Amino acid sequence: MRCGADERPLVLKPQRVEHHGGRYPAVLVGHHGSLRHPGGASLATPTAAAVCQERRTHGRVPHVPTLLIVHHTPSPHCQALFEAVVSGATTPEIEGVRVVRRAALSATASDVLEADGYLLGTPANLGYMSGALKHFFDQIYYPCLDETRGRPFGYYVHGGNDVTGAVRALDTVTTGLGWRRAAEPVTVTGEPGKADIEACWELGATVAAGLMPGS
Repeated sequence: MRCGADERPLVLKPQRVEHHGGRYPAVLVGHHGSLRHPGGASLATPTAAAVCQERRTHGRVPHVPTLLIVHHTPSPHCQALFEAVVSGATTPEIEGVRVVRRAALSATASDVLEADGYLLGTPANLGYMSGALKHFFDQIYYPCLDETRGRPFGYYVHGGNDVTGAVRALDTVTTGLGWRRAAEPVTVTGEPGKADIEACWELGATVAAGLMPGS
């Protein structure tokens, strides 16, 4: 069963149920899985939605923090940085955090609203962030403006020789959204070196670790 699925009756294993203010051992009868208690009265078969709500109410479906990585990766150099960020975010030492990766042109406002933190990656194009990442922000800015304030984020930028304009643009947009910087940005020009790869690994690990339950 998946929470949020249809509400067809479920066939449940025998269990104790609440009925008329008391608890009775319930047994399954009939092929539809209707319930009867020892007094003989039929009890309504719970639906998937009802069971999901019961689990949420009693903490049986805990929230799993989600880190959303939104990236535009048009070159081998950008790919190397992206892979390092993902490796850091998914290192085994970080537990209880779900990592979702989306290309900037396919990421949606729903992706952003469902996440708890963000990592952004872009090349510097003509003194600005990439057109793909700008498109992402254009799509999600107002739908996510109120709901995502205060959420942590980080970013990395790769450029041929200068990334100043891209960094300024990212700072402006994320400040407008009210996002909270969880790590210093990583900026790289030219071919990434070992230190650049390590810095991106640390970026991914830092932002993900900040989402761990109890952190």
